[in-house]
Amino acid sequence: MSILVLRHEPFEHLGHFATLLQSAKIPFEYKDLGQPLSLDGYTTGVIVMGGPQSANDANPGLDAEMALIGKAIEQQLPVLGVCLGAQLIAKTLGARVYKNSVPEIGWAPVHFTDAAKSDPLFGGFASPTTFFHWHGETFGIPHGAEWLAYSDNCRHQAFRYRSNVYGVQFHPEIEAAMILDWSAQPVNCGDVSSLPEPIDPNAVDSASLARAVLDGWLKVAGIDMNLLAE
Repeated sequence: MSILVLRHEPFEHLGHFATLLQSAKIPFEYKDLGQPLSLDGYTTGVIVMGGPQSANDANPGLDAEMALIGKAIEQQLPVLGVCLGAQLIAKTLGARVYKNSVPEIGWAPVHFTDAAKSDPLFGGFASPTTFFHWHGETFGIPHGAEWLAYSDNCRHQAFRYRSNVYGVQFHPEIEAAMILDWSAQPVNCGDVSSLPEPIDPNAVDSASLARAVLDGWLKVAGIDMNLLAE
């Protein structure tokens, strides 16, 4: 029982997800962009994190990640992609990744579709629920996937492919400290300077949102986090 985590920048890590996995004694391992990749030993699934890169970049490391995502899907492993991770999954499945109409940065409501009402990850959420966002691009819904969520400024916020592959444009894993860290990163300075006011990192109880999303994904993988933590 182990999870492979594809990480594109050290500051775009698992956040609340890491704390929850450690409490449940579920092992995970980061592989940073450009490191050799293999699915060997990662029987629980794959989580693909966000990052400032574009899924459309000519980057051998991103190409290797998409190849691995394709193999994970072929092997029926659960996969969860966040922000850039969701875009990489969508592109692997043949969908388009493109510039969103506007950058979406900060806390914003996410609305859930009718299909999400019975979804293992999102069926328990009120519509709308406020999540954290930080992206300038978005994805098309892959052929055969179920559209699950949207926001006022971004039509495609989440999808499910088959029963165990999820792409999520928003950031359920976010911690308050991460928001402060991201805001201070040089690569994000242009985004931060465009905001009308500073982001309140504590505006939402992000820990409870993270737990609900991760718990649902682990149950898809056949793992009850609550039982493991006892």
